[in-house]
Amino acid sequence: LSAQRIAAIDGRLLSFPTPDFCALSYGALHGRRTCPPEVGCYLSHVECAKTFLKGDADFALILEDDVIFADDFLQTIDDAICHAQDWDILRLTTVNRGRKFPFKTISPDRQLAIALTREKGAGAYIINRKSADWIANRLLPMRLAYDIAYDLEFFTGLMAAFVYPICATQDAYLEHESQIQIDIRNYRLPRWRYLTVLPYRAFLETSRFICRSALLGFYKVKYGLLSPGSDREAKAQAQVSEGELSDTTPGSRLV
Repeated sequence: LSAQRIAAIDGRLLSFPTPDFCALSYGALHGRRTCPPEVGCYLSHVECAKTFLKGDADFALILEDDVIFADDFLQTIDDAICHAQDWDILRLTTVNRGRKFPFKTISPDRQLAIALTREKGAGAYIINRKSADWIANRLLPMRLAYDIAYDLEFFTGLMAAFVYPICATQDAYLEHESQIQIDIRNYRLPRWRYLTVLPYRAFLETSRFICRSALLGFYKVKYGLLSPGSDREAKAQAQVSEGELSDTTPGSRLV
C-alpha cells in the first residue's frame, strides 16, 4: 500500500468561531461546550477524505495512530475490496462490543457484518469515493463527535459494514487516555442538555436500527439466507469471490 501521513489538526490552535464548527448544534445535539481536541480530531478525518479525493485511488484506508493490526490485516483488506459492492464505509475497528450480524463470508475466517446499534471509535476504516465525498462535503460544519457523525451514513443511502471478527483494535486507547478524553467532564453542559440530547439520540438509534435492519434483511435475501459457516455458504461465497476477484481487483486502487 502507498501511505501518506496527514498531519492532525490541533484543535487547541484553532480560532473559534470557525465556519467548520457549529457550537450551537454541538451543544444542543452533543451536550458539550466547544471541545477543541474533539474538533481537531473531527476536522483531521475530514481532511483525510479531502486528500483522498484529490487523487485517483478507488479506496482509502484511514488509520489513527493507536491501531494494532491482526496478522492477516492486509489480506483481509484485499478480501473485503473484492466485495466492495456491499459497502461504502468498511469499519475495521470499534471500541464497543455490540453484536455484529454477518451477512457474507469474505474469507475462511472473516465475514462482512452489520451493526444495528452505535459503535464508537474511528481508528481504522476504508472509504470509497462516494462516502469520501459525503464526509468531505456533507459532514461540515461539525455538529457531533466524528464517530457519531460518520456512523449516520444510512441517512444518505450509503452502506456501512464491519469486517467480523474485527481485524484491528484500538487497545492502545485503553492504556493511554486520548486528548479528547482528558478533562472531558469539564466540557459537559449542565443537566438541561438531556432535554435536547436524549430525544435526538433516541431518534438516531431508532433510525439506525430500522435502516440497517432493512439493509441486513436485503442482504440475507440476496445471498440466499445462508447460515454463517455452513458448507453451502462457503461454496456459494467461494464462487462469488472468484468472479469478483477477476472483475474487481485489477481496476481497484487503494491508498
